[in-house]
Amino acid sequence: MSPGRHFLLIAERLAFAFGFIGLVAWGWFQFRSTTTTRHDLEQFAVSRAAVAPLSGLSIDHSPDQLLWSPTRINAWRKVIAEPGPAPLAVLRIPKLRLEAAVLPGTDDRTLDRGLGHIEYTAQPGTDGNSGIAGHRDSFFRALKDIAPDDLIELETPQATDVYRVERTWIVSPDDVSVLDPTPMRTLTLVTCYPFYYVGSAPKRFIVRGVRISSKPVSWRPIGRSSRSSHLS
Repeated sequence: MSPGRHFLLIAERLAFAFGFIGLVAWGWFQFRSTTTTRHDLEQFAVSRAAVAPLSGLSIDHSPDQLLWSPTRINAWRKVIAEPGPAPLAVLRIPKLRLEAAVLPGTDDRTLDRGLGHIEYTAQPGTDGNSGIAGHRDSFFRALKDIAPDDLIELETPQATDVYRVERTWIVSPDDVSVLDPTPMRTLTLVTCYPFYYVGSAPKRFIVRGVRISSKPVSWRPIGRSSRSSHLS
């Protein structure tokens, strides 16, 4: 075999080997990201099961990242490899096809992973004003298309509350009055604004929802329903 042909054969084998390794690495990441996100939601399911059997959660195991910035996608990929706290709730906005776990706290790593419950506001599913924060270039970028009268669902281990969007408005970062206590059960979503601003955003976008209905968890004997022991 000529030296040139021998070199081409080696190069071909090396290219195949590197391609195979790359395919295995990509497959492992996809598996890891799916199972880690599922773990967060299963933690929520376990906490809910302590109150009553699951009613069936239709949750996408990996978020829709079509609107996300590359920076946030990379941050999410890094943080999902780490264990996280049990979610307090699951927030859904059907019109926006948004569904995400609500985690305790609003530090950067929490908001890279999901949505965060704002400290010192009412706990999700309780009376008062419950504040939930999210990054404008990841989970909450979809809020750019929200409008009054849209519906927001907040599922906790005790019940699923449905909120109607009352209004949206823009405030300065130091205007914390949006998180003041309210006499009725209220949901306040907070994210940075403008949505596509490059750098530290100068404003905050606020969504205020008021509860219009609530469906408590139904108590069922375990084993009576095929949906009582797993996620749908």
